[in-house]
Amino acid sequence: MAIEKSLIQPEPVISAIINGDNTGVLKINGEEHPYEALDVNDLRQALMKRVIGEAATLGRPVRVTSMDDSGVSYLVVSPAGEVEEEQPEAVPEDASTIIERIPSATSATTTVTKAPATPAAPTAGTSAEAPATRRSIREASSFLAAPSAVEPASQGIRGWLNSLGMSLAPSEEELSEREDIRLASKHFAGTRTIAVANQKGGSNKTPTVADLAAVFGRNGGSVVAWDNNPTTGTLGWRTEKGDHSRSALDVIAAADALLSPTAQSADINAFVHHQSADINAFVHHQSTDKYDVLRSDADVAGTHEVTAEEVDILHRVVSKYYRLILMDSGNNHRSAEWNRMIDHADQLVVPTTNEEDRVEAALLTLQGLDLKGERSADLASNAVVIVSERQRGEARLSQETAEKFRPYVRDVVVVPFDEALKSGQIRFGALQPATRRAWLRAAAAVARGL
Repeated sequence: MAIEKSLIQPEPVISAIINGDNTGVLKINGEEHPYEALDVNDLRQALMKRVIGEAATLGRPVRVTSMDDSGVSYLVVSPAGEVEEEQPEAVPEDASTIIERIPSATSATTTVTKAPATPAAPTAGTSAEAPATRRSIREASSFLAAPSAVEPASQGIRGWLNSLGMSLAPSEEELSEREDIRLASKHFAGTRTIAVANQKGGSNKTPTVADLAAVFGRNGGSVVAWDNNPTTGTLGWRTEKGDHSRSALDVIAAADALLSPTAQSADINAFVHHQSADINAFVHHQSTDKYDVLRSDADVAGTHEVTAEEVDILHRVVSKYYRLILMDSGNNHRSAEWNRMIDHADQLVVPTTNEEDRVEAALLTLQGLDLKGERSADLASNAVVIVSERQRGEARLSQETAEKFRPYVRDVVVVPFDEALKSGQIRFGALQPATRRAWLRAAAAVARGL
């Protein structure tokens, strides 16, 4: 039964704010009531219980403006606990001024321009073609309609209400997240290589490689994160170690076997007998984040530095086994392996923190590539800059940093501070929801350039 909205009065003005840390605030006519729960669904239930109680006390439906990570929803709640969604246009201004209005996903309109009922007569000097020729039939678009159905909301207050039996459309934020997931899940024709570079150490290169690889890996990609350092890099320190200690140097030594027609991705005994090889014997699988790591050589007494020709060999090997390659890098933009990485790159990612020297090094990286040649200049102009907050409370500084880069690159994404990224192994699932969402947004930005 539909709620009788004519019974609704201008007051009370009710808003519910649901935070990502399972705290919330219910505001009734300006009076704030804080809430806290063990999980977000318990929090929503507690807030809704209070709203239903308010409606029952008044003996009529009330309006509620709800805001969470998925956006803003405008609801009508009856004394019996029935809930309906209203379109923003139907909500009086005095009921929504406390929260900035965000358009509903279902309020978009589509304008269709109809073709003339009859074709215009040919002008002088032209000939009219028959309505249906063989060529026109061959070139005709399909009669099959593109999918138009949208799955109901699964996130936020709308998703929670849908779990109770409603069928509300997703918010703009949820639709945006679905599109980012679609991009991060895309399979490209052939292998794509992403170079992650900044001339300054401590600019968040390794966490950027690990988190982008996790997003692509978790969304079904065939992904390898390759530590393309001339000596010992840190990607191996920040990721899981397999049951071996092999590195890129071992891949170079076994390249002929790995590239042979008989090489497989699941034949470890063959590697031992040097007949063919198994790539899994050389990479370190990330069990929860679903990507592999090719480590740099960690021998502290070693003297070998990877050459440009060896980067070519390594790239041929990993291209055989993976669709997506993310290359971590050192800080020497003059070294052979750094420049050969750029030669192989389809997309450039320049990470930085909001510290002044890291920001300046990111700009110099872009400027150097712009001057190097036409292809590297295209990489620079099409780059994605990722600004990671160095510590809490720097959101404004990070946004200011991002704005500095926007005129020079294709996209800039800001990633909030997260304690789980400071040290130790990087586990994507251990990050805060806002951090995971930012990395998904970054991965989608990268995918758009591929």
